[in-house]
Amino acid sequence: MMNQSPVETALNRALIRWSLTKASPLAETPTSWIFRVEQNGRNHAVLKILKPGKGDHEQRGGELMNWYGGEGAATVFDRHGGTLFMEWLDGIPLGDAVRQGRDDEATIALATVVNLLHRPRTDPPQDLLPLRDHFAPLFSTNIRNWPYTARDLFARAAGVALTLFDRPSAQVPLHGDLHHDNIISSPRGWLAIDPKALLGDPVYEVANAINNPVGADELVKDPRRIAAMSELLSQRLGFPRKRMLGWAAAHAALSACWSLEDEQPIAAQLAMLPLLLTAYDQA
Repeated sequence: MMNQSPVETALNRALIRWSLTKASPLAETPTSWIFRVEQNGRNHAVLKILKPGKGDHEQRGGELMNWYGGEGAATVFDRHGGTLFMEWLDGIPLGDAVRQGRDDEATIALATVVNLLHRPRTDPPQDLLPLRDHFAPLFSTNIRNWPYTARDLFARAAGVALTLFDRPSAQVPLHGDLHHDNIISSPRGWLAIDPKALLGDPVYEVANAINNPVGADELVKDPRRIAAMSELLSQRLGFPRKRMLGWAAAHAALSACWSLEDEQPIAAQLAMLPLLLTAYDQA
């Protein structure tokens, strides 16, 4: 058909390839278009169509999701080019469990998902982004972009990150963005979506979650929650608490660097950094 947009062309091809009968737009992100689709008017699924020339991490993420094989993550039924045909998850995000006052339950669910994602598998994807490269914005940032009163926090967090990289660790495929709202409930249990697809220290996997979820700010900033969550994750995953808290602080600083690049506020990260660095020092 003439004069179709890229998304229309990809969508029509997907409808034919997988015998889909209906497609309803769900969302558009900077790197993809997402549709809810049906097969034979009854079986729901998701199409994720990557925008041409956008989002290398989305391509890597699709390969990693496929490699997980539905264990701890939404199932990728098939993929072709830049289009993923995936399991439909109609449950709530794990963040809702926290926002409803079920934080310990959510932490146990998070640990269960991490254990499933990190289960040994053969033939991992070959183009995963090394964790050190993921942290490049932290190490290359111009400290003058940080508020003057926060530069000591930046220096401490960057130093912690360097220490962690200098201490040998296992190198495993990482989801890389495993916060509470990237984990959705389903009849099969809690399942992860939208990975960054990294390669590095398994302990980094929970760093973002310790800084989350959005919408539970007072809880997340409570030192008692930081201590309890890191202790429970350590028990469930066998991760050293100090290393976990170090990665959480390093990730908060990295997140601030991303926000500064996008000219966004960093108040949330600045609130977390002293708490995480203190917990790291005391661990």
